[in-house]
Amino acid sequence: MIITIMVLELKAPEDTSLNSLLAKTPVFISYIVSFIYLGIYWNNHHHLFQITQWVNGKILWANLHLLFWLSLIPFTTAWIGEFYNETLPVIAYGVVLLFCAIAYFILQAQIIKSHGEEFPLRKVVGSDQKGKISIICYSLGVASSFFSTWLAIAFYAFVAILWLMPDRRIEESI
Repeated sequence: MIITIMVLELKAPEDTSLNSLLAKTPVFISYIVSFIYLGIYWNNHHHLFQITQWVNGKILWANLHLLFWLSLIPFTTAWIGEFYNETLPVIAYGVVLLFCAIAYFILQAQIIKSHGEEFPLRKVVGSDQKGKISIICYSLGVASSFFSTWLAIAFYAFVAILWLMPDRRIEESI
């Protein structure tokens, strides 16, 4: 549903000229990057709950926390698409991505905590280096937004690339 909301933000060019279409390039690129992010979260969330053996209230609230931050992606995607050279939209996009990552980390930790010591996800996640690297890169992206929006966007894109390669450890342990 979040992807549907995001695509509704894509507006057709004002006229039929190539220049008018090219002027929409930043908006379309922000849509593509955010679509990739949402796809990554959707896939990982799906795998996370496939391996989960039971759900309690804490897991449900942690899941809702993640969904809240994910639901802000269409807003920040539209904003950064229109104002990719401006500091505040780039910061807002990064902050939302950062809090999505933190919320996912919390959800994953709550699921692990709610299961026994032999729970397969505990072994699969291990020290969660990718998750920690993501949070660091988002933080660096937000901080670098103050002096270079392009460097910040590069940090955000790096995390997407990092997660594009699916982690098959969960699939193998189901």
